[in-house]
Amino acid sequence: MAKKKLENLSFEESLSELDTIVQSLEQGDLNLEESMALFERGLKLSQLSQTKLQSAEQKVQILLDKNGSAELSDFDGAQGEN
Repeated sequence: MAKKKLENLSFEESLSELDTIVQSLEQGDLNLEESMALFERGLKLSQLSQTKLQSAEQKVQILLDKNGSAELSDFDGAQGEN
């Protein structure tokens, strides 16, 4: 199966591939060149995922600001029971 270009991967696909890369590297069955290539792709996937996550956080913050509530709080299914 051909690998998708990094920019075409969804956040979830990036994390899944990153997990696969980590598992492959941890097994230690790869030669140096294969390990370095996977490590490099893993770094790029990590950076891409971080960028996508930051973008999503910014969008959430913008939506909260537009609705007049700039403070985030943890969700705990028991809200409103006080």
